[in-house]
Amino acid sequence: MKTYKSRQEVPVQEQWNLTDIYENKTAWEQDYQQIEKLTETLKAYDGRLDDAQSLYNYLTQSEELSFLYRKVYAYAMLHVDCDTRDTTSQALLDRSSQLGQKVSAASSFFMPFLLSLEEETLKKYISEVEGLQYFEEDLLDSFRYKKHVLNRDQEEILSQMGETLSAPQKTFGMFNNADIKFGEITAENGEKVNLTRGMYAKLIENEDRKKREEAYKAYYKPYIHLQNTIASTLSAAVKNNVLISKLRNYPSAIEKSLFSDMVPLTVYDNLIKATKENIEPMHTYISLRKKILGVDELRQYDLSVPLVKGIKQDISYEEAFETMLSALAPLGKDYAATLSGFKEKRYIDVRETPGKRSGAYNLGVYGVHPFILLNHQDDLDSLFTLAHECGHGMHSYYSTKHQPQITAGYSIFVAEVASTVNEILLIRYLLETTKDNHMKKHLLNHFIDGFKGTFFTQVMFAEFEKIVHDKAEAGEPLNTEAFNTIYEKLFKEYNGSDLLVLDEEVKFGWSRIPHFYRPFYVYKYATGYASAIHIADRILSGDKETLDHYLDFLKSGSSDYPLELLKATGVDLTKPEPIQSALSIFSDLVDEFARL
Repeated sequence: MKTYKSRQEVPVQEQWNLTDIYENKTAWEQDYQQIEKLTETLKAYDGRLDDAQSLYNYLTQSEELSFLYRKVYAYAMLHVDCDTRDTTSQALLDRSSQLGQKVSAASSFFMPFLLSLEEETLKKYISEVEGLQYFEEDLLDSFRYKKHVLNRDQEEILSQMGETLSAPQKTFGMFNNADIKFGEITAENGEKVNLTRGMYAKLIENEDRKKREEAYKAYYKPYIHLQNTIASTLSAAVKNNVLISKLRNYPSAIEKSLFSDMVPLTVYDNLIKATKENIEPMHTYISLRKKILGVDELRQYDLSVPLVKGIKQDISYEEAFETMLSALAPLGKDYAATLSGFKEKRYIDVRETPGKRSGAYNLGVYGVHPFILLNHQDDLDSLFTLAHECGHGMHSYYSTKHQPQITAGYSIFVAEVASTVNEILLIRYLLETTKDNHMKKHLLNHFIDGFKGTFFTQVMFAEFEKIVHDKAEAGEPLNTEAFNTIYEKLFKEYNGSDLLVLDEEVKFGWSRIPHFYRPFYVYKYATGYASAIHIADRILSGDKETLDHYLDFLKSGSSDYPLELLKATGVDLTKPEPIQSALSIFSDLVDEFARL
């Protein structure tokens, strides 16, 4: 696989075409100025929303502003993510963020005003102006928030504090993406070079245990070096979340996070409870891993190396894309044709380059199209990441195409379903089509490891989040020692305390997780995974009804609450069956792998 020393070396076809949003910065600037004008227009409505027509005018102009702002912000953000070191792009993003605070402050009066109305008065307004029916569901749903909205002055203060409250996330992001310098490793020629994330992803799976250990130590070096700084940053993020939850009169921070999706706390608690009650197959797998590797002491850097050796891992981006399309054929010709266009039309930014944001994501931009970021490494993991992010991308594409702006965005709660259905279809396809028994064992091992990472690890992270927020709410200190103690205890519980010898680095696992700065996000990976297994297996069984319901689900955006959207596909997460079914499948996979 080629290593790119600069973005200029990457083929144009493997880079985003950001001119799809704005032809140039002049066009961006024009919309920026238009947003500033619309912001003043919205602010002028304060105290003047006294009839149905003025309410309609405000809402239509607010939606226009929202449409323009999302484009302005996305253009700046995507430029920064191409190279987080670029100061010109950073300046655009800073201006966009500051503008966002102005927009938020200008409209902060609206929710207190809306909730000061009697519901009957609002319904009367909606009946008087036909266009208000477009906003009806959103307006009436807002009354759920009545006891959580502050008075106008307080809302404006919170809006003005938005940038301050998001500072811990931004600080960690700059460190983790732009400033981080990993330790040194020994290159093939014997020279010492600085580790990159892309190199780490390869080396942690290397058959040479010494190379794995060296990469592992180098990877954790900056996190341990700045442990107290990162602990302070995470502590501030957690405490900010707790503070806002109290100010808004929520029983707890977790219930604030679940409120918008109408997800009961029992869904979160039952996920952790069911997983821990069925953790034994996970421990069996860890024990099996130790036996196959033939080590006296199993360490964390032994947990990612494939257990089946001698498998060719080089999968070019071209080959990966074609394989993905074949695997997703059960979703229909329209799905495949649309997804094929993502590559041709440059919706995907493919290669790792210096300064580029790490990881992978999809960003749907309403009125434009999805933008997918990858750091493709030409291996099996990258093939699965491609399928995963394209699942998000297709969800964005279909929802935008079939929903109006007001309901085109979908909840994070359902987002991981679309991405994981793609991954399940891909692994089932690979297992079904390979004729090589050795390769089949390797793929089964990959399936189990993917299950472990997407389900068990995310549930562990979810429990970590719950514990640290509980401690913050109880007024207990959150520092390096506290985070280390909680994380190490959970790591032992989920992976088997008597099966692993823990290096010093293990307890610092919390310090490298960016998702902890988006409160109570990670549990959705696990619920999404459980839902996706059910849907994908039903589709593969030839169940046309499930396929039709699933494609409708992809087109539904936020037209209903997440749990209701999933129920339409046959998945009811208010009951324990989907989680128990997923854990049963994991147990079967481990048993099958053990037999092979």
